[in-house]
Amino acid sequence: MMALTDASRHDWLEGRGPVLTLVGFQDDATSQILAAHFQLEAENTLGYLRALGSMITTHGVPLSLYRDRHSTFQRNDAHWTLAEQLAGKQSPTQLGRALAELGIEQIPAYSAQAKGRIERVWRTCQDRLISELRLARASTLLQANTVLARFCADYNQRFAHPAAESVRDFRSLPRRFDLSRCLSFHYQRVVAADHTVTLGTHSIALPPLPRHRGYARETVELAHHLDGTLSVYRGDQILLRLPLPLEEYAARRPKLLTSAQKRKTTLPRIYNSLRPPGFSGRYLIDRG
Repeated sequence: MMALTDASRHDWLEGRGPVLTLVGFQDDATSQILAAHFQLEAENTLGYLRALGSMITTHGVPLSLYRDRHSTFQRNDAHWTLAEQLAGKQSPTQLGRALAELGIEQIPAYSAQAKGRIERVWRTCQDRLISELRLARASTLLQANTVLARFCADYNQRFAHPAAESVRDFRSLPRRFDLSRCLSFHYQRVVAADHTVTLGTHSIALPPLPRHRGYARETVELAHHLDGTLSVYRGDQILLRLPLPLEEYAARRPKLLTSAQKRKTTLPRIYNSLRPPGFSGRYLIDRG
């Protein structure tokens, strides 16, 4: 079973409210809209993770996902860290990692025409859904999502059709699979000597282990969940869980330099594959 996904940023409210982005999933076999929501931000990882979670909890896990080549799904940059060079491959994006953990094969489309079915859904939405939003006088994100939920139910009743085979195409999650952890933002951190880890501008103190044992210089995993909580894992052991407003973080990408700047900062040939001095390795980016 294959699901289709895409996002459409548009003036859905026709000036009555903010410009919104529609993120959605569609069943390739039945044309059913599996999950959809409006968001204020542009197409981003957070929106896809939320829609993916909604689809999985309602329908199950698809076998494959047909999507475009947006940077939320795949790395489109030419930057390789030293660790990636040694491994022989780039690290996946946050969304790419989550899809791999769920066993969902990614199939990239190489043109807009290749996504014809879901593109037709967007054209229908930009006609009928906009009319529904106008009739409901929707002017806020909450009102728009309320109208969208009714529209999707009506759309599925009118246009979805039975699959050629009645066998269940969606898979159930394995027992004890932690979907919340899977659909979170993951970061690896080395514990400092004072038993703290950092995430963006936040410094997080970890609790002591029994018998006052420490874990300085150990690597832990930070999982920033979609509900705005942060969990710190040592393997499968949860060391700490606390509320933290959700932001998106990513590995720092080098800034584009002019030719003159490149000549000033060119390193000896032996260092060309290494990170430049003073490179911190992480930064905070806008969710939009």
